[in-house]
Amino acid sequence: MNAPIASLTANWNYPTAVKAGPGRIRELPQHCRDMGMKRPLLVTDPGLAPLPIVTGAVQACRDAGLDCGLFSGIKGNPTGRNVEDGVAAYRAGEHDGVIAFGGGSALDAAKAIALMVGQSRPLWDFEDVGDNYLRVNVQGMAPVIAVPTTAGTGSEVGRASVITDDEAHVKRIIFHARMLPTLVILDAELTAALPSRLTAATGMDALSHNLEALCSPFHHPMATGIGMEGSRLVHQYLRRAVEDGQDIEARHQMLVASSMGATAFQKGLGAMHALAHPLGALYDAHHGMLNAILMPYVLKANESVVSDTMTRLARYLDLPKPGFGAVLDWVLALRESIGIPHTLAAIHIPEAAVGTVGALAVQDGSAATNPIPFTPQEYDRILGHAISGTL
Repeated sequence: MNAPIASLTANWNYPTAVKAGPGRIRELPQHCRDMGMKRPLLVTDPGLAPLPIVTGAVQACRDAGLDCGLFSGIKGNPTGRNVEDGVAAYRAGEHDGVIAFGGGSALDAAKAIALMVGQSRPLWDFEDVGDNYLRVNVQGMAPVIAVPTTAGTGSEVGRASVITDDEAHVKRIIFHARMLPTLVILDAELTAALPSRLTAATGMDALSHNLEALCSPFHHPMATGIGMEGSRLVHQYLRRAVEDGQDIEARHQMLVASSMGATAFQKGLGAMHALAHPLGALYDAHHGMLNAILMPYVLKANESVVSDTMTRLARYLDLPKPGFGAVLDWVLALRESIGIPHTLAAIHIPEAAVGTVGALAVQDGSAATNPIPFTPQEYDRILGHAISGTL
C-alpha cells in the first residue's frame, strides 16, 4: 500500500535543515531571502540548464525580486577548471550565495565554488589531507542551498566535494565542515524525469554509501543505524523508481536513502570508492555505475571481515537464509533487475587498468576505512575480477 503524498512532507534538522516533500521547490525564493541572498547564483550542469526544472527555478527567483544568475559549465566529473570558471562567474555577477541544483557533479562543483569565492589560496590547498581545512578563510565562504535532482551521491548533506585534478589525473576530496549546505530541498518531483538507467546507477551509488558505512571498522553506532535503514529503503524502493519514474513515493524514499547514505559515511567508505575514484578520473566513467559494478566484487573481497555485519543486514532486510551469501545474492539480483552490467568491461574499462589503478586506490582517502587494508596488488586483483566478471 502506497503512502499518501502528504505524509512525505516534513522538515528535518539533521544533519542540516532539510525541507522534504513533493513540490517544495516552490519555497526556494523564500529560503533564499531568509538566508539573506539577494543575488544567488544557481549552479547546475549543461544537461539540466535548459530544462523547465532549472529555468522555472531561476524565473521563480527573479519573479520574487531576486537577481538570480545561472552557471552550468560543469563536466560529468567536475574539474578544478570548472570550479575556477564558476568562481569567476560568481564574482562577475556580484552574487551573494549559491543554489546547488542537480546531481552529484553539480552539487560538488557548487559547494567547491561557494568555498573558493572567498579564498586566496588555490583549490588543491584545501584537499582533505591532514589539517589543510584550517587554511580556509571561513568568513569568505558563500551560503549554499542544495537541491538534488538525483538520488545517489547525497552530496547535499556532505561536507566535501570530489573534484578531478586534470593535470594529475586523480580525483581529490576538498573538505571543510562549513561546506555542508545550510539548507536542503528534497523534492521528488524534480527527479521524476530522470532516465531509468541513471535512476539505477545513482540508486546503487546510494546503496554503496550505506553499505560501505556499515562495513567501515570505525565505531559510530549512529552512522551504523542510518546505514541499515538507508539500505532497507533502497531494497524496498529502488526497483520501483527504475520501473516507474512517476512513482513519487519511490522517488522520495530514494532521495531520503541517498541523504542517509551520505550522512552514514561519516563513518567512512571503502574499496568500492577507492577504486571508483581513480577509474572515474582516468576513464571519465559515471561514478554511480562504477560503484554499482564494483559492489559485489568488493563485498566478496571483504567477506572474511564483514560477514557478521552482512548477516545483521540480511536479517534487517528480511532476506531468506540470513548471512553474507544472502546479501551478495540480493545485490546481484537487484543489479540484474535494474539493468546494471555485471562487468567493468561492459562500460569499456580495459584490462590495461590492472597494474595502474591498484596503486592509485591505496592512495585514495576511502581506502583508509575499508575493513581490510588492501595492498595495490590486492586492489588490482579485485579490479581484474570486476573487469572479467569473476566472483
